[in-house]
Amino acid sequence: MDTIGVAERLMKYVQVDTEADPNSETFPSSMKQKDLAQILVQELKDLGINDAYMDEWGYVFATIPSNTSKKVPTICFCAHMDTAPDVTGKNVKPILHKNYDGAPIVLPDDNSQVITTDRHPYLKEKIGDDLITASGLTLLGADDKAGVACIMDFAEHLMKDPSVVHGDIRILFTPDEEVGRGVDKLDMDKLKADYGYTLDGGVLGSIEDESFSADAVTVKIQGISAHPGYAKNKMVNALKLASEFIDALPKDSWSPETTSGREGFVHPVAVNGAMEECTVQFIIRDHETAKLAEYETRLEAIVKEVVGKYTGCSYTFEVKEQYRNMKEILKTVPFVTNYAIEAMENVGVTPKNVIIRGGTDGSRLSFMGLPCPNIFTGEMAIHSRHEYVSVQDMEKAVATMKELVQIWERNAE
Repeated sequence: MDTIGVAERLMKYVQVDTEADPNSETFPSSMKQKDLAQILVQELKDLGINDAYMDEWGYVFATIPSNTSKKVPTICFCAHMDTAPDVTGKNVKPILHKNYDGAPIVLPDDNSQVITTDRHPYLKEKIGDDLITASGLTLLGADDKAGVACIMDFAEHLMKDPSVVHGDIRILFTPDEEVGRGVDKLDMDKLKADYGYTLDGGVLGSIEDESFSADAVTVKIQGISAHPGYAKNKMVNALKLASEFIDALPKDSWSPETTSGREGFVHPVAVNGAMEECTVQFIIRDHETAKLAEYETRLEAIVKEVVGKYTGCSYTFEVKEQYRNMKEILKTVPFVTNYAIEAMENVGVTPKNVIIRGGTDGSRLSFMGLPCPNIFTGEMAIHSRHEYVSVQDMEKAVATMKELVQIWERNAE
């Protein structure tokens, strides 16, 4: 296998359509995710990583064997292969913009899509870097194929450079992270790792060890059906009840569009139904897990008040746990995050401790026995046609990973 850079890897991977399908009941949610998994398995084998394989669920596993006599904890590096369904990931045409000069980037397949420093302030720090964008009709897929590319480039460096001394390294590529199912079928006995890092962060130097805690809530509202021609004083339209319920939510707080930092929110994400029954789906988020129950109590009080105005109508209120704040686990093993910070400093990157207003596979992995903070890749403007990534940011992520595994080895007995 010829040596290629992290940029070439990313530009290859984004052309493989791996868009997840939130409405699918299969796993993975779209079988085309396995197309990329198969490519990655073959590339890993071409590097000499002979145990690389994809399991029945589409997870890719591989081991870079230890080259030290020390007993070093097994470290896992993880990235997800799927892309978000928010914007199409089909027929992605990546474009490399060398030596970015700060001018607006007009995307050629839709000239109305213009990436500017005004709209994307981080670009001001990337002048002189090489940037990769899509062509204007799709997202890029750097979330998280930048992470995949970084891990693959890192794997090649370690397989070809024995001077990088390390313990066993496990590689994990997951499907369906974007629809919240990324580790649903993961067998931790197959993974066999002690600590991990997801490569799914944004700005250069970001290290994320605190995420939201998250629940999903499904509210079903039962109205009263009647023939519309003879409905007077009989019909109660469940669609209108749902609308009244949503309209009763706070307008200036408690929502994604009105919160930032450590503030949580209650967010309606889908409404489905008809006259007799209507379902409203919510996601509930906060960095303090205990606040989720407070939000849910308040939300149920609102729907109870609305539905209670209409005789004969009813509702159900179902809560499902999604993930929890990884900090609850990582605070018990602070060295996992501290080693990553040390690695960044050693390769000339200024660490930036960032709170995730969301979650990653690492949130759930941390509670599955694999403490797992998140490291930068440079992926920016994710889930949009303006998505971009700096090649130099990706290269710094690879350098950080190389230094990180050596820090683990140096600190082992």
